[in-house]
This record gives sequence, C-alpha cells and structure tokens, in this order.
Amino acid sequence: MFAGFMMNTWAVATMVAPVAGVVGFFVVLRGSAFAAHAIPKGAFAGAAGAGLLGISTLAGLAVFSLLAVLGIGALSRRGRRDVVTALALVMMLALGAAFLSTTTEYEPEIYSLLFGEVLGVSTTELLPIAALGIACIAAVAVLYRPLMLSSIVPDIAEAKGVRSHRMESCFLIVVALATAMTVPVVGALLIFSLMIGPPAAARSLTSRPVRAMLLSVAIALVTVWAAIAGSYLYNWPVGFFVGALGALSYGTGRAWAARRRTRTVHAGALTANPGH
Repeated sequence: MFAGFMMNTWAVATMVAPVAGVVGFFVVLRGSAFAAHAIPKGAFAGAAGAGLLGISTLAGLAVFSLLAVLGIGALSRRGRRDVVTALALVMMLALGAAFLSTTTEYEPEIYSLLFGEVLGVSTTELLPIAALGIACIAAVAVLYRPLMLSSIVPDIAEAKGVRSHRMESCFLIVVALATAMTVPVVGALLIFSLMIGPPAAARSLTSRPVRAMLLSVAIALVTVWAAIAGSYLYNWPVGFFVGALGALSYGTGRAWAARRRTRTVHAGALTANPGH
C-alpha cells in the first residue's frame, strides 16, 4: 500500500482533500451543489479531448472546466441558472462520449476518467496539481470576506457593493480549478461527493465558519486516505469509496446534530419545569 508506485497517489490525495474541504464548504454554504456536479462533466470532456490530441490530461481538465464555468456564467444572466447548468452538463457529457469513442483506449480511459484510478497519477502531474491547489486556496483567502457575506446575507452584500453575479462567477472558477486537480484521483462522476459530503458533515457539527472549514478538511483527508486504502486492498474504484464514505460522514453528522438538538430541547424542558 505504501510502495514506491503508490506514493504519487498518496501525495496527490493529500493535496486534493484540503482543497475539496475548503472549496466544498462554500459549495454547501451557497447551495451550489448542482454546479459542482455539472462542472466535472466539463472536465471529463476536456480530459477525453486531451487524450485524443495527445496533450496533457490536466490541461484538458482545466480548460474545459473553465469553459463550462464561463458558459454557465454568461448564459445564466438571461436565463434560469439551473436550466443553463443542466444544458451545460448534457453538452459536456455528449462531447466527452464523442471524444472517447474515437480513442483506441476507450474502456480504460472512460473507467479512469469517470470513476478515478488509484494508480493513474504520474510524477509529471504532481507539480501542476500542487500549483492548482495553491491557486484555489489563495483565491478563497482573497475572496473570503465578500464570498462569506454574499453566501450568508446576499442582500447586505449587494448593499455593500458585492455584485452577486460577479462573485458567483469568481467562485465557480475556483470550483473549476479544484475540479481539474481532483478528477484524476476521484473521477468525474463522484468528485462532487468529496466536495459535498465532508463539508456538509462539518456544517452539521459546528456553525462556526473557520472551525467548519478545518473540520471539513480533516474529514476530507480521512475520506480520501481511507478510499485509497480500500481501493488498493479490494481493487474497487476509488470513487466508490469516496462517495460511500462521504455519504457516511454526512449521515453521521446529521445524526449527531439531531441528537444534540434533542438533548438541548430536553434540557430546556427540565429547566422550565424543575419539579418534573
């Protein structure tokens, strides 16, 4: 499991999880789960096209993710965002299928791109993935205050000069960059589970933003490490374990939050009726 050929996977997973935890926190906070689901399909098409042209898969991931974001941002100004996002999703899936159908490695390529590949990370991808991760974290740090304000109280944010459409476009670009760096490990179909499960679980456990982000990163790290170990031991797609563990973490978080509310209500009832 910790042999030399696995070290690239462990290294990339350790880079991917913090970015997914931080960016995913705002995905959950802003209710952008559908966009986080659609953008990886643009990345899927880009990776398939890059494989067809014989260029860097990571470059294809980044370019098509950004194209998906820019298309959604431009078209949603005059239409419903959910409809535009759905159309972008369908178009990118169609392009990905068309690109993959012309390659001689159809089955291995589609398996790796859709469900992730535990051994699919090369040494040449480490530096670009690290650079994308640093760019994502830096962008979130720069946008943190206006992004948080527009996520929680959009009306007040508008009054303070924070344009919601512009902020949404900037945030989706960050999601696109995060997608580009995470698809090689987790796969296009299940990458959003890493951006949704751990952050949603963290928000169930605490309402403080910074603490929730740190907890989201911790849960994402445990999730992706356990997923790689499970994939190596059982020869199942790493994306399956990420999705299952993400759902499990969210379910655990919701159960804990429900138990906490029940205990709070019970304690309040005892305080109001001390004689009972």
